[in-house]
Amino acid sequence: MDNKLQIFGSKIKSLREAKGMSQEALAFKAGFDRTYISLVERGKRNLSLLNICRFAEALDVKTADLLNEL
Repeated sequence: MDNKLQIFGSKIKSLREAKGMSQEALAFKAGFDRTYISLVERGKRNLSLLNICRFAEALDVKTADLLNEL
């Protein structure tokens, strides 16, 4: 299970960086705390489906695109 969280977190981080966003900017846009973004990117948080959808919306990608490598 941990590996899947790390893969997902890496995907979030790479999309965020590709869009030139800081963790703070992503947190603001998605309605999260910056520390939550950090924990997700490091694979330390298990996310709910609703939070995955919030990430997708904030990063302007399809929700399925966040999960396709899992």
